[in-house]
Parts: sequence; C-alpha cells; structure tokens
Amino acid sequence: MSSSFPSKSGAIVLLIASLTGLAIALYAYFTPLTGVTGTLGALVAILACLALAILALLLASTQGPGTAIFLRILILLGLGGTGFAAVLLHQWWIGVAMVVGLIGLILDLMRPARLVHS
Repeated sequence: MSSSFPSKSGAIVLLIASLTGLAIALYAYFTPLTGVTGTLGALVAILACLALAILALLLASTQGPGTAIFLRILILLGLGGTGFAAVLLHQWWIGVAMVVGLIGLILDLMRPARLVHS
C-alpha cells in the first residue's frame, strides 16, 4: 500500500521550521532594538533551534522505530520549550515557526511504520 505522503516530508517540514526559527532568533539576538539583543534567552532560543534542526536531520535518517520514538519525544519537548521561550521573549515569529514544526512532527507520525522481519 502506498502512502500519500513522502516518507520524510514531516522531517523536512520540521527542518525548515527549525532553520526559520534559527534565522529569526539570530536576527533578534544580533540586531539592536529588538528588545532581546544580546540576552541569554535569545541565545538559548538560538541553541534550541539549532538542536531541533539536528534532531530533524537525525529523524529523517533513522531506520529503527525505537530511535524514531525517542527522537520524536525529544523534538516534542524541544518544540514546546522553544515555543514557550519565544512567548517569554515576545518573539512571536519563532513561536509560529515552532507551531509549523509541530505540524511537521505530526506529519512524521503519520509516516508508515517499517516492519521488522526476524
């Protein structure tokens, strides 16, 4: 049975959302008068978006169901934490990027499971 979704489309959406959040966080951190210029919170958002991008790449390349579940849990925690940080920093576009990343994670959950034959 073929699926209507490409197998890695969710991870690709998540990667694009993470990189978008990273770009917005970098802009907020380095640009004067954004309200969060040079703050620790903006730096944490940068690192969290970078970690989410790396996790999205790992999710796209993983083969085992156990590893995929572990990565999905880490990504969900990362998306929630980064979204909460975006709200605290008043960086709404980072929050929007995290919601798009959540949609990518949901798309990845609909990816057909691979059967392991012993």
